[in-house]
Amino acid sequence: MKKTLYILLILSLSLFSLLIATEKNALDMSHYRRNILENSIERETGKDSYELKDIYYDLLDYLKDKADESILEPNFNQREILHMKDVKTLFRLGFILKYISIIVSLATIFILSRIDDLEKVGKVIFKGLIVNWVLLGIIGIVAYYDFNKYFTYFHEIFFSNDLWILDPKTDLLIQMLPENFFSSMATDIGVSFLMNVVTIQGIVYVTSKKGRVRDEKGFRLFKKEKQE
Repeated sequence: MKKTLYILLILSLSLFSLLIATEKNALDMSHYRRNILENSIERETGKDSYELKDIYYDLLDYLKDKADESILEPNFNQREILHMKDVKTLFRLGFILKYISIIVSLATIFILSRIDDLEKVGKVIFKGLIVNWVLLGIIGIVAYYDFNKYFTYFHEIFFSNDLWILDPKTDLLIQMLPENFFSSMATDIGVSFLMNVVTIQGIVYVTSKKGRVRDEKGFRLFKKEKQE
């Protein structure tokens, strides 16, 4: 049972770190402003930067559930809107899983602290999260050589239809969000994810060290009192 709890803890902390990183970057307007310059979006769409920023804000408000599909209708066709509806469903699932994963993590840490030494709990968390470094490195290398291939796999796994296949000649959504935008976003998410993991590792390392020092001091004091 204890081994299962540790595995559950590592998985929930990893998922929480990934979802936080995804939300932080995907809903950050600065990425979209940068995209306008880096990928020549004004030239691709025939719209100026002010128009584009307004449309990006509409997209983000929609994904944040601050608006319904009507906010997209002035700029996107029906196929694009239906795809964005699918994307929004994924974001909603991500929001729910984010809260579930942190609740599971805290509950599991509490249970393990009752049946195991806190220092050991910290060590297992620290070592267990290293798996994310390895996985992220492998994914990064693979995606670097053929991002389009694995980005296509991502869509085939998470979407049950082909609405995500858009025409860059006619569909504004793909013109505003080209492949280069998503590869850059994936890199930023990966970096944020790694920083989240390292932060958690740092916290548990410092906490477990302090706990050990406190226990050692208490033990020495107890021995001294016995000798007196």
